[in-house]
Amino acid sequence: MKKIIAVACALCFVAGVSAQTIYDAAKLAERDLNGTARFVGMGGAMGALGGDISTMGTNPAGIGIYRSNDIMTSFSYSAYGTESKYLGQTFNNDKNQWSFDNIGFVFASKIGNQTALRYVNFGFNYKRTKSFYKNMTMGGLMGAVDDKIFVSQVNQMGQQATDVVSYDRENYDFGNSDAYNNNRLGWLGIMGYQGYLTNSVRDDNGYDRYVPVVPDEAEAYFNSNEKGGISQYDFNVALNVNDRVYLGLTIGAYDVNYKKTTLYDEDYGNGEGYELASFNRIKGSGVDVKFGAIFRPFESSPFRIGFAIHTPAFYNLTYENGASMTSDVYLKEVQDDNKTFYVRDDKPGKDAITTRKSFDANDGRRIEQDFRLSTPWRFNASLGYTVGTSLALGAEYEYEDYSSMKFSYPEGDEMVDQNSTIKDFMKGVHTFRIGAEYKVIPEFAFRLGYNYSTTAFKEDDAYKWIPANSTLTDTDFANSQSHSNYTIGIGYRGKAFYADLAYQYSMYKEKFYPFYNDLETSPGVWEIVTPQATKVTNTRSQVLLTLGLRF
Repeated sequence: MKKIIAVACALCFVAGVSAQTIYDAAKLAERDLNGTARFVGMGGAMGALGGDISTMGTNPAGIGIYRSNDIMTSFSYSAYGTESKYLGQTFNNDKNQWSFDNIGFVFASKIGNQTALRYVNFGFNYKRTKSFYKNMTMGGLMGAVDDKIFVSQVNQMGQQATDVVSYDRENYDFGNSDAYNNNRLGWLGIMGYQGYLTNSVRDDNGYDRYVPVVPDEAEAYFNSNEKGGISQYDFNVALNVNDRVYLGLTIGAYDVNYKKTTLYDEDYGNGEGYELASFNRIKGSGVDVKFGAIFRPFESSPFRIGFAIHTPAFYNLTYENGASMTSDVYLKEVQDDNKTFYVRDDKPGKDAITTRKSFDANDGRRIEQDFRLSTPWRFNASLGYTVGTSLALGAEYEYEDYSSMKFSYPEGDEMVDQNSTIKDFMKGVHTFRIGAEYKVIPEFAFRLGYNYSTTAFKEDDAYKWIPANSTLTDTDFANSQSHSNYTIGIGYRGKAFYADLAYQYSMYKEKFYPFYNDLETSPGVWEIVTPQATKVTNTRSQVLLTLGLRF
C-alpha cells in the first residue's frame, strides 16, 4: 500500500483526545445475517414476502402479513475460522461458540373484513445482530519497501511524537511520568520514548525529531482477540390495508459491547526487542427508526414489491483503552552540542547499557472517552412471488453509503478530522439477497439462500489513521473485501408448533497490516508505507434452530 500525501495532512493535529477510527465505525455499522432459521435459510430475502418475525428489522411492513399470533426463539452454534498468510507462512485460528440469537412475538389484531384496514399487528424481536468473535495471528520479517525503506511500528511511534512537537515546541515532555495526562501527547509517542525505542535529535532546521534507535529489520509477531457483539431490540407496528398494501414502522434499540486485546512483538535478535500489549473496549447504546411498505400491484397476482428506509443508528458510546510494554535494547551514550542522548550499540560489550523495562501506560489506569456515532442511512428494495402454497421466491437489494458516517463529541461538535478520513477512505456498500422456499408437503419445506455485500473500504487507500494525540496503541487494521453467505434450511409446520433448522456458511477476505509508517521517502515527499499485506480468510459455519408457536 502506498499513498503520497501532503505534509500538512501528515502532521494533522486534533485539539481533543481521540481514539475513534474508521474501522470502529465500520464494525458498528455492519450487520450479520441472523434471525430466525427460516429467515436465514432463505438468505434474508424476505423483505417483500414478509410473514417472519425477523423482517421487522429489514422491512417492518412484513409483520403486516401476519393473520395469527406468533411466539418463537432461536439458538445457534458457530465455528469461526481465520487463516492468515504472510511471506509463505500460514497461521490458523479457530473458535467455537454457542449463542442465544433470537426471541420475539407478534400479536395479530383483526379489525374486520368490511373496512379497508384489515389488521393492526404489534411485534417485538430481540436478535444478536452482530458478532465480533475473532482470533487472528500473523508473523514474519517486516523487511523493506522498494528495497530501501525499512518499516517498523517504532517508526510510527517516532512520527507521532515528531508530529506533536512540530506544533508545540515548548509544552511537551515524553519522559515525564505525567505525560499520559497531557492531551496534546499521543500514547504511542510516549511509550516509544519511555521504552527507549526512540530518541530525540535536532535536524538541520533546528526541529526536534524522534527517530528509532532499533535496527532496520524486525521479526514481528502479532496476535489479536476480539469478542462481544451488538444486541438489537425491535418494537414494531404494522398495518394490513385491503390485503394489498402493508405498512410498518419499527423502532430499534441497540446495545454495544466490543472488546479487543492485541499483542505486537518486534524481535531484533541478540535478545533485543519489545512487546506492546493493547486493550480496547467500546460500550454503549443506540437507536434507529425503520419504515417499510409492501404492495401487491395486481389484485389477482401474488407478486409483491417492498420498500424500506432505515434512519442512521444514533449511538452514544464510550471508548476505553489501556496499554503496557516490555522493551530491551542495548544503548551507548553519545554527546552532541552539549546534549546527551543514546543510540543503539551495534556491538554491545560487557559495559553495554541494557534497557530492560516493563511498564503500564498511565500507571495501568485505563482511560475512557465518550463520543457519538451516526451510521449510514439504509435503503432497501425487494421483490416477492409465491406459486400456490408450495413455492416462495424472494430477492432484495440494499444500499448504504459508509462515507456518510459521522463521529461527534458528546456535546455534539463534529470530529472534523475523523470524519474527513471516513469520506476519504470509505464508500457505498451494495447488498444483494436471494432466497427460495419449497414445500414438499404442506408441513415440510426446503430452503436455499445467498447473500452478497461489497466492501466498505477504498481498498488501495484506506489505513488506520491515528491522530498525533490519540490514546490508541493498537496500530493494526484490515481492509475487508466482499462478504458472501450461503444458506440452506428445512422447516416443519404443524397446526400450532413449528421448528426450523438452518445452516449458514459465511466467508470474506481481507488485507491485514500490523501498522503503517508515514515516511519522507524523498525530499518534501511523504508516503504512507506498510509491510506487505497479510492475506486473511475469515469463515463462519453456523447451525441455527428456531422453535415457535402460532395461534
